[in-house]
Amino acid sequence: MIPFNIPYFSGKELDFLTTLIDSKQISSGGKYSSYCKSFLEKEFHEASVFLTQSATQAIEISAILAGIGYGDEVIMPSFTYVSSANPFVLLGAKIVFVDICPDTMNLNPRMLKQALTPNTKAILPVHYGGVPANMEAILDFANEHNLFVIEDAAHAFGSTLNGAPLGSFGDTACISFHSTKNIQCGEGGALIINNKLLLSKAEEIIHNGTNRTAFFRGEVPAYTWVSKSFGSQMSEINAALLASQLPDYKTVARIRKQHWDIYLKKLSDLEESGKLILPKVPDNSQINGHLFFIKTQNHKQRKKLQHFLLSNGVETAFHFQPLHLSPAGKKYGRFSGKDEFTLIESNRLLRLPLYPDLKNEEIDKISKIIHRFFE
Repeated sequence: MIPFNIPYFSGKELDFLTTLIDSKQISSGGKYSSYCKSFLEKEFHEASVFLTQSATQAIEISAILAGIGYGDEVIMPSFTYVSSANPFVLLGAKIVFVDICPDTMNLNPRMLKQALTPNTKAILPVHYGGVPANMEAILDFANEHNLFVIEDAAHAFGSTLNGAPLGSFGDTACISFHSTKNIQCGEGGALIINNKLLLSKAEEIIHNGTNRTAFFRGEVPAYTWVSKSFGSQMSEINAALLASQLPDYKTVARIRKQHWDIYLKKLSDLEESGKLILPKVPDNSQINGHLFFIKTQNHKQRKKLQHFLLSNGVETAFHFQPLHLSPAGKKYGRFSGKDEFTLIESNRLLRLPLYPDLKNEEIDKISKIIHRFFE
C-alpha cells in the first residue's frame, strides 16, 4: 500500500525533546519557542510572528484584531476548511461565501464587488495547496473599501508570490504546522502580523489579555489584565518538535515540488486527451509542493477512480466539501452570486499521495494505474 501521507520527520526530534526535558524548562515561551519565533520573523522579513496552538487559533486572534463583532460580514471562499469560518461565527459575524477560480481553487476576486455590503468588515483569501490567491486584486479591492485582510496560508509555508512569502500580504496571516503540513509539530500554527498597528493588541491577546510584554519591556509600571483573551501559546514541547524541522523547510518544499513536477509530466498526456485536469500555478509564483490533485470529469468518475487506485494499493483523498452547502454554512452564512465552480470542482478533485519519502518509482506506479483506469 502506498499511503496518502507520511508526516515529515527530520530525525532530530528525539534529541530536541530530550534536551528540553533535561532542562526542566518546559513552560511556553522557552528557548525553542524563541528560536522558532526568530526563525519565522527572519523568513517573513518585517513581520512579527507569534506561535499558536493551531492555525485556527491564529485566525481567531486575527478576527479579534479585525474588530469583528455581531452583524459584521466576512467574505471568503466556500471551498475551504471549517476553521476558516468558525472564528468569525463565534464572534457573531455572518460568512459571505464566494465562488472560486477553477484553475487554482482559490477565491475569485471578481466576485468581491457583488458580495460587498455596508456590513462587510474583512476578506479571508485561502492559498489552496500552497498556490497563491490573486492577492494584488484582493488587496486593491480591500484598500478601496477599507477592509481588513486575513490570509489563510495554512497550506502555504514556503510558497512565494512575486518573490515574497505567502502570509506576508494581509494585515495578518496564519500558517499551520499540523501533522499533514510540509513542516509539522503534530499540532501547531503561527500568527503573522504584517500591520504594525496591530502588534501591541496582538501581544495582549497572545498573553491571556495581559500587558506582560509591555511590562517586561519597561513600558508600563505593572503587569496586569487589560483585555479579553484566551490561552493561545504553543506548548514548548511542540515548539521543540517544530525547531527540529524548521531549518529543513526549503529542502522539504524542493523535494515535494520535484514530486509535483513528476506527476505533472507523467499525467500531462491524459490532460491533453481531455480525460482529466491538472493543477495550474500562476507564473509569478513558486509553490511549496504541498499537495497534488487531479480532476476527473465528474463526482461519479472520481469515486470509481479512487476505488480503482485503492484496489491497486494506492490511498488517495478528496478535500473540502463546500461550506455553503453544509448545515452550519446555511445557518451562519450565505453564498453571494452563482455557484458556478465551487461545487462542481470540489466534487471531482482527487488528491494523490505526496510526501518527501515518496519514491519516484511509486509516483510512476500511481501514474500507470491512473492511465490503466482511463484505458
